[in-house]
Order: sequence, then C-alpha cells, then structure tokens
Amino acid sequence: MAIAISTDIGGTFTDLVAYDLDTGEIHQAKDYTDPADLSSGIGRCIDKSGLPLGEAPEFTHGSTVAINTAIERTGARTALLVTRGMRDVYEIGRSNRPEAYNLLFRKPVPLVSRELIFEVDERLSARGEVVRPLDEQSVRDAVAAAVNAGATAIAVGTLHSYANPAHEERIGDIVKEVAPQLFLTLSHRILREYREYERISTAAMNSYIGPRVSGYLDELQNVLKTRSFEGRTLIMQSNGGVMIPDIAREEPVMMMESGPVGGVVAAGSLAAEYGIAHAVAFDMGGTTAKAALLRDGAPDIAQGYYVGGFASGIPVRVPVVDVVEVGAGGGSIAHLDVAGALRIGPQSAGGRPGPVCYGWGGTKPTVTDANAVLGRLNPAHFLGGEMGLDVDAAEAAFDAEVGTSLGLSAEHAALAVINIAVNMMGLAVRSVSVERGVDPRDCALIAFGGAGPLHACAVAREVKIPRVIIPMLPGHFSALGMLLADIRHELVRTIYATADGVDADMLTAVAREMSDEVRGMLTTELIEERDQAVELFCDLRYRGQEFTLRTPCTADELRSTDDLEKVRKRFDDLHEIRFGHSSPASTVEIVNLRVVGIGRRERIRPKIGAQSGEVEVTTRRVVSGVGSHASGKDWNIYQREQLPVGYRVTGPAVIEEYASTLVIDEGDVAVIGPDGAIDITIDITGGFDKTGGKA
Repeated sequence: MAIAISTDIGGTFTDLVAYDLDTGEIHQAKDYTDPADLSSGIGRCIDKSGLPLGEAPEFTHGSTVAINTAIERTGARTALLVTRGMRDVYEIGRSNRPEAYNLLFRKPVPLVSRELIFEVDERLSARGEVVRPLDEQSVRDAVAAAVNAGATAIAVGTLHSYANPAHEERIGDIVKEVAPQLFLTLSHRILREYREYERISTAAMNSYIGPRVSGYLDELQNVLKTRSFEGRTLIMQSNGGVMIPDIAREEPVMMMESGPVGGVVAAGSLAAEYGIAHAVAFDMGGTTAKAALLRDGAPDIAQGYYVGGFASGIPVRVPVVDVVEVGAGGGSIAHLDVAGALRIGPQSAGGRPGPVCYGWGGTKPTVTDANAVLGRLNPAHFLGGEMGLDVDAAEAAFDAEVGTSLGLSAEHAALAVINIAVNMMGLAVRSVSVERGVDPRDCALIAFGGAGPLHACAVAREVKIPRVIIPMLPGHFSALGMLLADIRHELVRTIYATADGVDADMLTAVAREMSDEVRGMLTTELIEERDQAVELFCDLRYRGQEFTLRTPCTADELRSTDDLEKVRKRFDDLHEIRFGHSSPASTVEIVNLRVVGIGRRERIRPKIGAQSGEVEVTTRRVVSGVGSHASGKDWNIYQREQLPVGYRVTGPAVIEEYASTLVIDEGDVAVIGPDGAIDITIDITGGFDKTGGKA
C-alpha cells in the first residue's frame, strides 16, 4: 500500500490526510494538539489511522511552530552583527506610524535587545563598492562578546550587503570558525533586497526562531522514524510551496504561515477546476479565521507581512500567500471589555484547555461553545462520535461570563457571539476582495477548516457573496492542500533603475544567474529537469511611489527597453485593477527582480465523491435570529456521507460529517456536485427579522 501522507498542526487539532497512490482513496484522522508537545499529535493521528507509514514514499507537514515561537517570544537568545554606526537601525525601525491617532500605540519590542547588537568595522556603498574594508578582528571580538553574553543564535545584517554579499560571507566564515555552535543567519541569503531595517529584522527573526524550529524538526523526524518511515519529508512554506527539511532548518522564517497556506493551495486547485475567475478561500480553525483571494486559482503573493499585526508587529520580508487573519476561531474566547461591551478574541482557549464543551478544563466560553449552545453542533456526533460535547457546561459558562452581566440568557448571549464573529470574518473577506479591487458579488466563497462551514453561509451573506462551495474533507482541507503543493523557491535581487533607462544586458544576465541558482536548488532536491519551471517577476512602481506591484514577465521581455514596454503595460493594467487608476505617462521604476523556481510534484487525483444510498433525515432544535429576539426551531439534519450527487438541501438545515458541520441558513439552497462538493446558492437579498424568520 503506497501512500502519501500530510499533516497539519492547528491551534486546537492536528489533522492527517493520506492518499493511496494506487487506488486514489483518501484516509483521514484528527486528534488534539498539545501545545507542550506539538509532534505528539502527529504520532497519535498516525497510530489512529492504522496506516503503514513504512510504505509511504513521502510525508508533507505544515506547522505553527515558527509563528508561535515568534508570538510567544520563546525563541533563542539572539545576537546581531551590523556595520559600525548602524547599531540602532533595528531598534529605531520606521518613523511612520500605522495608527497616527492611537494614543495607546506602542512600538514592537525588538527580538534582539540593544546589548546584544554588536558593530563590526566595514562599509559598502549602495552600489556594492568597498568604502571600508572588513576588519576581521572586529568580527572575532564581536562574536566572542556575543557568546559571553549568552547568545545561542546570531544574525548578520551589514549595510548594502544586498548589492555585494562578500563582507557578510566572510563574517559568516569567521562566526563558524569562532563559535560553530551558534545558529547563523546571513541577511543577504534570506533577503537580497534593499531596505536595511526590513532585511535586518527578517534575518533576526530567522535566527530567533531557528533553534526551536530545528529542534522541532528533529522531534518530527524521530516520530516518523520510530514508525518505520524512510521516505522523503517535505515542509510547507508560507509562499504556497514545500521544501526539504535541510532548507527549512536554514531558513525557518519561510515557514511562518506554514499551516494556513495548505488550505489556500487546495482551494485554488478547486477554483481552477471549477473555472471560477475570482474566489475567496475562507478557513476557520480553532484559533483564527483566515481569508485569501484567488484569481484564476492562484493566490495573491505578498512580499512580506508583520508578525503580531501591521500596527505594532515585527516586519518579516519574505514571500507569503496574502492571507488576512482575524481572531475569531472556534477557540476564541468571548468576554466583556473594560466598557462592558461583548468582544471575541484575540485570546484563545487553544488546544488546551480548549472550549468549555470539550471537557478538557476550559472555563471561558468560546465560539465553539456558542455553536454547541445554539444546537448547531451535535453533542453526540462530534468528530464522528469520537468526542462528546458538554452543552450544559457551555451554557453555564455563558451565564457566568457574559449573560448575567448583559442581562441575556445563555442562548441569546451565544447568538450574539456568533453574530460578532460573522461580522469580524466578513471584514476579513472584504479586505481580500473589495480592498483588492474585486467585487464580492462576482466571487465564490470556498469554505473549509473545522469551523469554516459552520459560518460560511452567514459570512457570504454578510458580504453579498452569492455562492459558497464546501469541498470534500473540509476539516482536513489544509492537510490535503499540502499534498497538492509543488516545491517552490523564490530569489530576489534589487535592481533600482527606470524601465526606459535600465541596462537590459545587465538585467538579462542577473535573471539568468538567478534562474541557474534556483534550478540548482531544485536539482539538489532531486527534481528532474523536466519537472522544473522558472517564473520571473519585476517589482515595479511609478516614480515617487514608496511601494511596488509584483508584475509577471518573461526572459524575452527583459532583453531590451522596447521589450520591457510590454511589462510596463502589464503593470499599468495591474495598477488600474488594484487601485482604480493608472498613470501610463509616468516614469516606471524597476525596483527588484524576482525569480521563482518550481519543482512540480506528481498530481494526486483523490477518489472522493458523493455517496449513494438511503438519506436519513432527523431534526434538532437550532436557535437562530437576531439578539434577544432569537428563537429555536426544528431544523432538518443530514449526514453528508448519505447524500448522492444532485441531492438538494434547502435551508434551514445542518449537514454533519466526521470533522466538520455545515449550517445552511433559511433561503439558501445546497446541491451535491459530481465531485461530492456542496455547492450552495446564497440568498444575498434577504436577512433575518427580529423573530428569527426571513425579513
């Protein structure tokens, strides 16, 4: 039995999907996530599945260990080596404030304290010319001081190393000679791009999380080895691709959003198969809800993001699937703020103690508890009956923590929590659609995650999306997406020239050099030449602008300024779509050149689809409506595995399956498609009146 396996560690549960390479059948398993021992959930899922791991040629994995290490500030004691005179760049950061009128704004606390930032004697010009030669003794002294200060990791970020990495390379050699035990990051290897602060911040993050991620990968390999696995391991990246563990150990910053991205990849594959031009991937798990825009099946790629949020987070400048995240997951805690208003998150009950209804020791009501109280979850059928839900405990928690203070019953308080969560998730969907120049009414919502289908119809109605698609295995969709992801690496080089004045020969030579480098990386990962592909992009902007747009191009279009005019026209069109205007007469600047290397993996073709047989319909009391005027009514309850192709379900109704539950609101109509996906038409013209019926 040859199988390909993937696992996804979420905030509450760990998911496993296995694909039988011979028959196309899919197997799934789910178990709780232990924050103190993340890899243990993988072992339990493997054991629960009963699959012969020793016969698996490939194991793909996505994890939250990198991002959690950064957010929880549990990384290594890290030192930073910089050019003399640049010691305070990392701490000062940027002078612009994202929230100019926020009186409570606080700058992010750097990962590296000032006493661990050491200067070395060297300097390059912006063109990479040596202004001051490297003083190697100053490097040795700085490394010795870092070791004496207790550093276990070190990052090197010298001025203008993106233009000429020679000094950083030599500093790296000295660090390995003087203190080989230190985890080492050279900034130009992570990010060969201008903007010193962002490059130094990214390098510091890489070293800060490096030892923890390396240790975790060792734990993972041990879990697999003890179960006789001898195949190839692949790690999910933030950019929608996968990489081998050796690269993940050197560049752990590339897996910051490793977990959520898998579902976006799978949603993109589904959107492309359906021929959907614009779709929103919507993932709701245990800790957060996430949304990402898909254009012709491909997600937008951002060139960086802020760990901890845009306003007060730490910049990490690496390619990442453009995902907007809100603290409205199933485990997000409902509470009253200092003004007595009802809020959700960002605090989460996580995997332990979890929601109150799980019976794992949680005492604070969560979004999952709200769904249990409202009857949307079946207390006897959760995880296919593997877990029971304590609804009485959830009701008591709502009474104690929310209801009594607001003068609401547990049911009314729970419904208020759901309505707030839907509003929060609607804002995330608007961020990736309206703010990207796409009308939600022209989109489909592809919903997944354990809690995604519970709220998908309501979120779609909130933002006027007329169509919702619930794929097969929605509770394991992110893990499934990891089996669909190709190996992917991205290189960047700052060019900084005008499109009509750039040296085309230089540009072509740099593109060729970068293409050769990325093909070499793919070859190292045992990707045959026939399975390799290279894509080129230019980061362009109008003169006077601060930031750029990633614009696709080809090698032929870089050969002359006349050929570059095609790229420039493409940039104008993208600018018009994204911002509603363009300026064809303005000078365009080429800031960076990007090369993406793709190693195509064998396409899996899962043999999953709708079942046929007798459909058994039961009923259960479900509470719906608005605020204190909510009421309970009997809704039809279906089991997904019983629904044949073409079967129609008219809301209000609930469709249950092993790892997820779908709530279909009144007026919405669901049809089982040929591939087993549930295709729902949303009544975006209606709403609920104060009695719980249609307005």
